Amino acid sequence: MTLARLAPAIFVLLWSTGWVVAKYAAFFADPLTFLVLRYTFAILLFIGFCVVTGARWPRSWATIGHAIVSGMFLHGLYLGAVWWAIGQGVPAAISGIIAGLQPLMTAAVAPLLINENLTRQQQVGLVLGFFGIALAVLPKMVAIDTAATPIEILPVVVNVLGMAAVTYGTLYQKRHLQNGDIRAIATLQYAGALIVTVPLALALEDLHVTWNLQLVGALAWSVLGLSMGAIALLLYLIRRGQVSRAASLIYLVPPLAAVQAALFFGEALTLPMIVGTIIAVAGVYLTNRKTARPAPSGDRAGSAAAG
Repeated sequence: MTLARLAPAIFVLLWSTGWVVAKYAAFFADPLTFLVLRYTFAILLFIGFCVVTGARWPRSWATIGHAIVSGMFLHGLYLGAVWWAIGQGVPAAISGIIAGLQPLMTAAVAPLLINENLTRQQQVGLVLGFFGIALAVLPKMVAIDTAATPIEILPVVVNVLGMAAVTYGTLYQKRHLQNGDIRAIATLQYAGALIVTVPLALALEDLHVTWNLQLVGALAWSVLGLSMGAIALLLYLIRRGQVSRAASLIYLVPPLAAVQAALFFGEALTLPMIVGTIIAVAGVYLTNRKTARPAPSGDRAGSAAAG
């Protein structure tokens, strides 16, 4: 099988492990501080990877600037907002619902920013995917005891802003970084992420880190599996096809993370979660299914399906 067919499945599998990593890492480091460590090691490893593999660095300052700005949104503001919000008590169920807003946000804004329109089938697929996510996590949301665990509005708003940031970053990536070596672009994006995350960590946290094997393991997987593996695949999918199709894969992340939580933490895997996952998969299939209609002129160069 080709990378084009395998990339979506591999991306979802890798990215879904971020929920497990976040749960482990929170015991040993402040969330933003952990992200600073993650981005720093990712930059160092990407630089070494670029040198060994002969990656071509951008020659124009405009491309360098675009890569840094996209990284500020894709990584710095997005992960910083989500991890901080979860650290402030936003339940994973609510965070999962908010994550389901990203594909809908992307589909709504894409026609305005990059002239990318969806077919009726793709629109139905996006709505169906969100409905599946809602069905999967709604029972958990209802079961939340807000009296015992109050949910503050600010962290929820920050979580939503994180989804808006990654939506804009994805569209920005599609519009300004269609060319260039992905390895070099990814390196510069993590530099942009540090520009955002370091000041936030200094302002909001005590920079607490407890170094042990568990933290090193979580950090290693975050860097190698997520920051290098999953993000490289995401950039590949964005460049190859419609951003709405790539974003629709996010629907599969919360259900798969729930399965992993059941395996690693013994959390219950309920019937609504199973049914919701099936519906979400159907939505992603409709969104990514190839159609005979030619792509819009603004996206014709990279209109192949993401999966």
